[in-house]
Amino acid sequence: MKNRFIIFIVTLFIGVSCAYSQVDLSKYVDPYIGVEGGGNVFPGPCVPFGMVKLGPDCGNKDWNAGWDPTGNIHGFSHTHVSGTGGGCKYGNILMLPMTGEINLDDYSSPRSGEKVLLGEYAVGLSRYNTHARLTALSRSGFHEYTFPEGTDSKIIIDLGSFLQSHEKQMLVGSEVKIVSDTEVEGYSRVRGGWNEGGAYTVYFYAQFDTPATEVGTWKGNKVYSGKLSQTDSNEKTGAYFKYNTTKGQKIRAKVGISFVGLNKARSNLSEMKSWDFQEVKDVAVDQWNQLLSKARVTGTEENKKIFYTAMYHSYLQPVNRTGENPKWVSDEPYYDDYFAIWDTFRATHPLFTLLTPSVQTDMIRSLIDIYKHDGYMPDARSGNDNGRVQGGTDCDILIADAMVKGLKNIDYETALQSMVKNAEVAPGGDERKEGRGGIADYNALGYVSTAYERAGSRTFEYANCDFAIATVASALGKHDVAEKYYQRANNWQNIWNDGIESLGHKGFLWPKNVDGTWWPEDKFSVFTSGTWPDFLYETFSWEMSFYVPHDVNRLIEKCGGKEKFINRLDTYFTHERWDQRWFMGLFQISNEPGFLVPTFYNYAGRPDKTAEVVRKTLQTRYNTTREGIPGNDDSGSMSSWYIFHALGFYPNAGQDVYLISSPLFQEVIISLENGKELKIVAKNANDKNIYIQSAKLNGQELNRCWFRHTDISDGGSLEFIMGNKPSKWGQSGELPPSMSFKNK
Repeated sequence: MKNRFIIFIVTLFIGVSCAYSQVDLSKYVDPYIGVEGGGNVFPGPCVPFGMVKLGPDCGNKDWNAGWDPTGNIHGFSHTHVSGTGGGCKYGNILMLPMTGEINLDDYSSPRSGEKVLLGEYAVGLSRYNTHARLTALSRSGFHEYTFPEGTDSKIIIDLGSFLQSHEKQMLVGSEVKIVSDTEVEGYSRVRGGWNEGGAYTVYFYAQFDTPATEVGTWKGNKVYSGKLSQTDSNEKTGAYFKYNTTKGQKIRAKVGISFVGLNKARSNLSEMKSWDFQEVKDVAVDQWNQLLSKARVTGTEENKKIFYTAMYHSYLQPVNRTGENPKWVSDEPYYDDYFAIWDTFRATHPLFTLLTPSVQTDMIRSLIDIYKHDGYMPDARSGNDNGRVQGGTDCDILIADAMVKGLKNIDYETALQSMVKNAEVAPGGDERKEGRGGIADYNALGYVSTAYERAGSRTFEYANCDFAIATVASALGKHDVAEKYYQRANNWQNIWNDGIESLGHKGFLWPKNVDGTWWPEDKFSVFTSGTWPDFLYETFSWEMSFYVPHDVNRLIEKCGGKEKFINRLDTYFTHERWDQRWFMGLFQISNEPGFLVPTFYNYAGRPDKTAEVVRKTLQTRYNTTREGIPGNDDSGSMSSWYIFHALGFYPNAGQDVYLISSPLFQEVIISLENGKELKIVAKNANDKNIYIQSAKLNGQELNRCWFRHTDISDGGSLEFIMGNKPSKWGQSGELPPSMSFKNK
């Protein structure tokens, strides 16, 4: 197990040729993109899937990534999440360079000269006339602090600090021990946060390159000069190191963290070999360059910047904590901060499967191992604890996606057991934690009634998850099981109300009581959106009624046939709403339930319309500003959506189908892990030439607007001729498959 992390670092980048591994693509990554406008991305230094995300905690410490644009900086903590909406977590092991007396009620400082680069965060703290530069590797952080001349310069380590929000984290306890005038260790134990999880502990061990002239600790709000330790009594603790400094003197610190123990924190610090800031940063940037070089694109500088920043954001989470699981001992990989699979199964995980399948394999194995020990695969997990389930048990779709795309070294038999448990065993206690809430209704009535929260979202999503179960069971030769769940995959139709009409279209998802009666129209609307306690979760009926990704052909029939379905899609993408910042028509790219809908035109033989919607979205909803992501990034989900469509296709997750949209770049070369290359050429592609005129797949004419993962997984080529007017390409070819009415 101790070697698995090293193996991960090596295998992550298998297939990247030496010739391209030295290409500096880091210049195209701007961590500021998406920090504002609801993007909520983490702007501090880290490496792919790194456990340490070292950055500032600002303002009221209620931003999920720690950073906000205007508030004072409290210090720099080592654990954060990225792009996770309003849910806070972490913000542990905070450090700050300061001068003068320690005011534990408020030691924050205004900032100046903030600079954010890939692998580096730098800022001035005007209250103290100090300056900080930060960089990080996977399990350790590096601090370089610059001080003014003085005899009372200090570095403080606050173990009682953490991020807070309406879903509050709470301090359970902390402990600190000064080991020498250059070493300190301890831990912070916190519970709560977004997933309302149990207590987690972050241990740390720090080294300084300069001996302190004085040290001390604190407990509660009382500082003890010269006292070397504070034991855990459920209060905040911390430590300070005092220095006599000359003007511009730099003091450096290395900090290893662990979720297991102090010895592991010490061991993790060994990955940082140098006391030179630039050398450590170069190691981090090189890891990113190796990853970014897996896709080499030819296009405009602005589009490259958006694309490579999106790749960066997509590879921040989940976090590789192999060997860092405090709950059980296992030789399997361990990943945490699935935040949440409801968001990431649609694009982010399929991106991992395409670019780094060995990583996706390890993630799937980690989910199965969590099932073995915790009882359920999570839909979300953070701080070593499951929660929350937003809609379906979407880990089911990850298993099916891995199966149909040929990922090896996965125990699919045990995976199927976990999927069937999701479908059959009601979770005890909190139904938001794991499993399927409301399955007593779903399995008896064929739908989740309004007696349960999120009944509409659950019913539609459970149907797709049941299709995933059937897919895996069928591949394993368990045909009776497969047939059972293929039947259940039709359950979405049980809350489809043909009598509801809106904007000239009939038939919508609608609330249904346990006795089979519908809610009246004065109680609900096709535009009514909701959250945790409501009928729909983060969507509305006009949008969620499209969520039948496993059986789009049947959905087309329910909507009245292809022409009416096309008209319905047209309405969805053009009907004006009051909030056109977030919506394009009724379509909100800022929210995952609509992710797949632009490509539904392909199922009706109109890929030209898919191209129009996708290109408009890429051009108007993504940019290089601090508001350059359309809504919170949701652990890389918005970014992964961009990446796929920039390549020219998008996955229907849980199936081996890619739906062709409109390639943005003139050429893309993807280095696959097996050493082969996938080359995508889009001749004449630009902002006006968005329509495919003709296409070839692996040298053969391609007349259909979709292809399978197996067509490209061993390398190959996609060639497109682009033009500025719609063509007949893809309209008469074989249509994408669905569960029923295949290719009708």
